[in-house]
Amino acid sequence: MKNQSLYHETIRALVVAVGLLFLTITIGSTGFMVFEDYRLLDAVYMTVITMATVGFSEVVPLSDVGKLFTIFLIIFSLGIFGYVITQVTRIVFEGVLHQSYKEYQVRKKIVKLEDHVIVCGYGRNGYQACVELAEHGEKFVIVEKRDNVVARILEEPVLLYVQGDASSEEVLEVAQIRKARALITALPNDADNMYVVLTAREMNPTIKIISRASDFRSDSKLRRAGATNVIMPDRIGGQRMAKLVTQPDVVEFVEYILLQRSRDVQLLEVSCSNLAVCNYKKTIRELKLREKSGANLVGIKTAEGAYIFNPSPDIEITPADKLFVLGTPGQIAKFQQLLYAPEESVGNENRVR
Repeated sequence: MKNQSLYHETIRALVVAVGLLFLTITIGSTGFMVFEDYRLLDAVYMTVITMATVGFSEVVPLSDVGKLFTIFLIIFSLGIFGYVITQVTRIVFEGVLHQSYKEYQVRKKIVKLEDHVIVCGYGRNGYQACVELAEHGEKFVIVEKRDNVVARILEEPVLLYVQGDASSEEVLEVAQIRKARALITALPNDADNMYVVLTAREMNPTIKIISRASDFRSDSKLRRAGATNVIMPDRIGGQRMAKLVTQPDVVEFVEYILLQRSRDVQLLEVSCSNLAVCNYKKTIRELKLREKSGANLVGIKTAEGAYIFNPSPDIEITPADKLFVLGTPGQIAKFQQLLYAPEESVGNENRVR
């Protein structure tokens, strides 16, 4: 995986460069001390000016053996000295060490992630997905292999990313796919998305996978590969444009609820898995959710996967249901409290207030 350990590679290159430089100086100094009987300081000085080819005169005239050793030292050290200068220049002037350290810090944060979302591809769709996830306070990590796109990601210090091929198991392991709760693959090519879906589903059988598709024929193939949902931006865009002609106010109203930034009103999914025992077998009318919380129950997803819109007050709520609730954040919080907390505790809390 490209740049997976850039920090360690940079440190290793720096250590190798310094080690080679020290080794060359040691060999040169030892040779001058043995062949020319130089003092240590004179031997080091002679070695350094020989490696640097600065043309200073010898400390004392060299013997024939000393001249042959010096020729050997020049040939041996020329490449090493050039390599050292190149590595130091690259690290200092190109900011490689700083960049690699940032990537190392990003890796440390990714390792600690749990219950997060992996976004594969940071193009137009991937970028918008990240914006929405950030707006909802979700933890996410981006997987992107293009250098120019990664450079753009680096401009945002808060973004976590892994550079590499999203269909690679190694890359997805670094993105902590086994601990992720969802994956969005927004690559421009349907075949690439197919490989990502297959790999991700094999590595994490329970993960929710949302895939982008360009070709209508790819929908069923991606679902068979393991995608939970398949989104076709072209179809959605066409439908939206038509709806803006036939029902413009409806479209704007729904978009205001789903996409508005102020969060004055929200349409959220509320799970009934933690339904209080005292609320079992109770109907919507008996629970008086709208009356007590002010939030509106606009739909239900049953355990069988069926959707009930504008549910009847006589429908019983079960722990397997998922409710779609419309209201302010405070109203929805109260709605959840009524579902999850025993009736007595809610009543006691109200009395205290």
